[in-house]
Amino acid sequence: MRDVPFPTPLQTASRLLDLLAGGSLSNQPFSRHVGHSLGRWLAGVGLASGLGLAYGLLAARWAVFEAATALVPRLFLFIPGLAWIPVAILCFGIGEAATIFMIAAAAFAPVAVAVHAGIRGADAALVRAGRMLGAGGNVLFFTVLVPAALPQIISGLRLGLGTGWRVLVAAEMIVGTGTGLGYAIIQARWSLDYLSSFACIAVICLIGFAVDRLVLGKLEAATVKRWSLAAEVR
Repeated sequence: MRDVPFPTPLQTASRLLDLLAGGSLSNQPFSRHVGHSLGRWLAGVGLASGLGLAYGLLAARWAVFEAATALVPRLFLFIPGLAWIPVAILCFGIGEAATIFMIAAAAFAPVAVAVHAGIRGADAALVRAGRMLGAGGNVLFFTVLVPAALPQIISGLRLGLGTGWRVLVAAEMIVGTGTGLGYAIIQARWSLDYLSSFACIAVICLIGFAVDRLVLGKLEAATVKRWSLAAEVR
């Protein structure tokens, strides 16, 4: 029989407010857990985004490079984020580097595939218009194709951010360094403090939603409105 009561929404909200007001969790201020998780997330996703953008641009610009490496991001898409745990530990041990590596490895493929597909699938009308105006080669690529692909590129960044956020929490549970939301959840679980675990889950949802909808969502809508030929945007 389960002896720990299931936390109610009201209890979870109360505990969350207590943590946000300066409470501690796992012998650390809650703000430190949140800050360290955000730092690892930004580092991992930043690395993945840089590599993904570079790969997508190179593959879309040079057919030889695309032919030689086309399978790499596609294969990465099929590797679950947690499957990188043994690789991360063998290469970096337990700690920050392993966590950031796992985030970057998981978030790289969505960005790379989106950048490449976005440029390759640019609207033919924009390409014809650019050529009629005398654009060609690198000028056409960087002033027409890349801007036209921005909506899909940002969609890829959104997928990469979401993937990286999920992997971050799992990585902190296994290869963390004593701080972070994932570490706080697993430690609260061992001490049967499920109320704090639920509060951490609520923070994870709120942060992910805020970044996706309030930042990247608005940016995506703006780029679609600017570069898409569609009359309406959902």
